[in-house]
Amino acid sequence: MIQFSSLIRLRAEQMGLSYKARRRWSLVILLIGLPLYIVVAISLVNWLERPPILVELFIYIALGVIWALPFRRVFLGVGQTAPTEDSNASATNTTDQSPPKP
Repeated sequence: MIQFSSLIRLRAEQMGLSYKARRRWSLVILLIGLPLYIVVAISLVNWLERPPILVELFIYIALGVIWALPFRRVFLGVGQTAPTEDSNASATNTTDQSPPKP
């Protein structure tokens, strides 16, 4: 049975970006792109001359979901452990408990 994390890695690797590149791009998107998008969203709502509160809430919810749709492949699996970390972790967790040599 395929684990969920390995399925995420398979889909992300099909995208063409390495894990490290996706982590870097996700940081750029979250730290630079998202604040810019928030400014644009607020400007758009202010341009509409203060709609009723429920309409305004719907606009903010819709804009809050829409911004992430183009970037879902970049964010896919970023919170999981890196594929290279799994192989290194298994190599360092051996049963040999001998003390380190000076």
